[in-house]
Amino acid sequence: MRILIAEDERDLNLIIKKKLQNSGYTVDSVFDGEEALDFIAAADYDGIILDIMMPIHDGFYVLSELRKAGKKTPVLFLTARDSVEDRVKGLDSGANDYLIKPFSFDELMARLRAMTRPAFGLSDNILSIDNLTVNCTSHEVKRGEKLIALSAKEYTLLTYMLKNKGRVLSREQLENHVWSFDYEGGSNIVEVYIRYLRKKIDDGFDKKLIHTIRGLGYVIRENP
Repeated sequence: MRILIAEDERDLNLIIKKKLQNSGYTVDSVFDGEEALDFIAAADYDGIILDIMMPIHDGFYVLSELRKAGKKTPVLFLTARDSVEDRVKGLDSGANDYLIKPFSFDELMARLRAMTRPAFGLSDNILSIDNLTVNCTSHEVKRGEKLIALSAKEYTLLTYMLKNKGRVLSREQLENHVWSFDYEGGSNIVEVYIRYLRKKIDDGFDKKLIHTIRGLGYVIRENP
């Protein structure tokens, strides 16, 4: 999934970004409310981690503008403001969750997984199709009894496709969710990583799960 971090403490911002990237997320990060609104307007995020006390526009203003635009993107407020009144205001203003600094990264990751599951119709952290399973907590990927080692980007691509299994995803959709604004590689990156995934997921198995729909994109499903 693609996540936006809006946090003005640069060291903390970088730490969270690295933690999420190492866990298979695609991440953009900004340091003030104006940047946050610019990035939100330019990309389709699956979740937003939003500090309240930021320069230019605070988190409450950013969230208000997000909801006014009709975007239902899940938002987790990350803040040192720990009064009951602040928590109530945050949740009542449209946030999906509220985490107080200092915090445990394990708790942040768990809250992020829980916050983003409903958008994909998921009730737990296991993604599956046929005999392919992905544990989003442990990052274990198996096809039948075979353990499959994936790079961080391969894992991100696979989990996004599994969360949309049966749905044809265009090259642009895959680029938007799997690669951040920092990416400076070639224009055929989606095709390259689909090829990597096919080699690891489908090679050696009679039933192929990753399919190309000519002129439209790619889909993961049991039937051709």
